[in-house]
Amino acid sequence: MKPITRIEQSLAMALAAAEGADCPPRLAGAVRHAVFPGGARVRPQLCLAVAAACGDDEPALSVAAASAIELLHCASLVHDDLPCFDDAATRRGRASVHFAYGEPLAVLAGDALIVLAFQTLSAAAASAPQRLPALIATIAQGVGMPQGIVAGQAWEGEPRVSLTTYQRAKTGALFAAATMAGAQAAGADGAPWRALGEWLGESYQVADDLRDVFCDPQVLGKPIGQDAALQRPSAAAEYGVEGALQLFERLIGAAIDAVPACPGAASLRALVRMEAERLVPKAISDELLRVAA
Repeated sequence: MKPITRIEQSLAMALAAAEGADCPPRLAGAVRHAVFPGGARVRPQLCLAVAAACGDDEPALSVAAASAIELLHCASLVHDDLPCFDDAATRRGRASVHFAYGEPLAVLAGDALIVLAFQTLSAAAASAPQRLPALIATIAQGVGMPQGIVAGQAWEGEPRVSLTTYQRAKTGALFAAATMAGAQAAGADGAPWRALGEWLGESYQVADDLRDVFCDPQVLGKPIGQDAALQRPSAAAEYGVEGALQLFERLIGAAIDAVPACPGAASLRALVRMEAERLVPKAISDELLRVAA
């Protein structure tokens, strides 16, 4: 079964388990709206790719870890789109949760997704309970304080922050959780996999900064120009388009170099290269450099 199929089935099962007869129907609808249809599912696919490279001897646990990470990512998007933050009307090409269901239900849907993530993870750990504490610690660290995605969001309200600190918290932390959790779900040490996630996450944020400048909002599925409008830290603003593209290439190179020695190293490096081309296609990169010159 393809990794993306495993992820979609696991997410569907997690939501179905939470949508009991006593669940408020509009809350269930808001949660489902936040998760389906999904984006590229980059973080859970990365988690499963690392698990596979480490042997993936507990596939039910690895896909639960991947799903938990995606549920937390979806929760962060719901909250990120709220009027108190980005006030975004669209996400993934359709109405954001608060725009479709109202602000109170969007807050509750994001909260419910956070809880569901850890419920999903713990429910799958019966066959390997000794792996659960490390997984919970890793994934929680990627979300909370002091350096998780919640901290990344909070940095937007501070008068000063270094771009690297912001990017590593806002995006890199959950990528690092994905790579480390993939290894831990397969019974391996997660520490050697942290750097891959951090570099890849930081490169993803730089790509997002670039797309916020040049991408068609219909293609991106959300408004553009938000970084400038909200005065958020941005690689494109700090380094210019050419400098941001060069930074993106350096970060992708660092991510490739950070893949630990393992039987699946070559396929993981190929996956990073493919993701880099998806994020910032060479044709667009060349055109941006031409215009910048």
